[in-house]
Amino acid sequence: MGVVVQDEKPAGMKAPDGGWGWAILIGCFVITGFSYAFPKAVSVFFKELIKEFHVGYSDTAWISSILLAMLYGTGPLCSILVNRFGCRPVMMVGGLFASGGMILASLCTNIIQLYLTAGVITGLGLALNFQPSLIMVNRYFDKRRPLANGLSAAGSPVFLCCLSPLGQILSKVYGWRGGFLILGGLLLNCCACAALMRPLKPSRKEKEMIEQAKKTEVHKKKKQLLDFTVFRDRGFLIYTIAASIMVFGLFVPPVFIVNYAKDTGVPDTDAAFLLSILGFVDIFARPLSGIVAGLKVVRPRCVYLFSFAMIFNGITDLGGSFARDYVGLTVFCIFFGMSYGMVGALQFEVLMAIVGTDRFASAIGLVLLIEAMAVLVGPPGAGKLFDATKNFKYVFYLAGCEVVLSAIVLALGNFFCLRKRKPESPVKEQKENVEEGERPKEPEAVDSIEVEQFLKDETGKNGEILPTPETSV
Repeated sequence: MGVVVQDEKPAGMKAPDGGWGWAILIGCFVITGFSYAFPKAVSVFFKELIKEFHVGYSDTAWISSILLAMLYGTGPLCSILVNRFGCRPVMMVGGLFASGGMILASLCTNIIQLYLTAGVITGLGLALNFQPSLIMVNRYFDKRRPLANGLSAAGSPVFLCCLSPLGQILSKVYGWRGGFLILGGLLLNCCACAALMRPLKPSRKEKEMIEQAKKTEVHKKKKQLLDFTVFRDRGFLIYTIAASIMVFGLFVPPVFIVNYAKDTGVPDTDAAFLLSILGFVDIFARPLSGIVAGLKVVRPRCVYLFSFAMIFNGITDLGGSFARDYVGLTVFCIFFGMSYGMVGALQFEVLMAIVGTDRFASAIGLVLLIEAMAVLVGPPGAGKLFDATKNFKYVFYLAGCEVVLSAIVLALGNFFCLRKRKPESPVKEQKENVEEGERPKEPEAVDSIEVEQFLKDETGKNGEILPTPETSV
């Protein structure tokens, strides 16, 4: 009890890029599917809840909103718990919370109790699973990390296509109480996925390197539960600002596309099928985006690929505002599914590339917290705009402009603020001086303190030439 579980990847340890990492990837696929699809799948029970508790649709919609708010808003809490106890224990507890919340929800007698059980408790459980699973994928994959992120992100559309029909069947056969009870049992699979999250074990050579690094380390810093130093990184700040702007408009089209289709005269069944088209395209877009992002030519410029995905998504929203029939809306859903899948596959890959493995646990928690505010404001704000204009065209205009603006912020911020950050090596500078006709500097006399330090060094290192500026010349 109270012991810190060291499942982090120490410096010098290489990511396996396979092996048990594929089991980690399967677990992350399932967790991502539950985390993103579950808030939408619960909405199929809303009609029964309205009849049971005599409330309005907006009252029941708060269940999904609270689920998403907990998924995003508890990011810093998840980061602290992961840094304190490790990924596997946190995910185990999260699976129990997610399952227990839905089981307790089946016993509720009013809508407020549903907010606390199906909303807060289940949402917290899903959050405690989602973030650690991404951290484990980041630790097990390096060269294949873009592909791994794309495959794990594909869990969202796959589970959405499965959970929504399953929810409709459960609602008809068992009612909403029986449906919630069965869904609570399904969420226990999160605990099985948590059992797969085995901490990385270093090899003999890596153990020797780690022990040697610990011995030579003079000032060992105490591990921070939440690393706020990420805010000193300009790349992280630019990413956070751009992602927050993007989230304002990213989730608006999937929320309003069905009502938009009905408003243009499309039958209800055909309008609902549009989401299936969007999800089907999304399933293939995410892994393919991961493959493209992993190419040697593309990976160093992954930020610009992410910017292109956001611009593609924003322009698709703007084009969707001109759709006037079912064919136009179908074309919109195909292109939106492609761009939405690209954004979903690349968003965390770009964050991992910016902050690195060591600070990713804290960075993702802080980013999700900031995005939670935009998630809560985005769709309701678009709904207010529709109430004022009575036209979905302006809703899609707003969403498209917000996403395009976020892409411009990310691309221009990265181009002007980060491209000149690479310091030139001393050897390169000396070569340039020789080319210009300047003679390289002669090595200065070795200081007596350096000689004394060399003689007092460990026996294992005695006789080893240290890469100092003097020996480099």
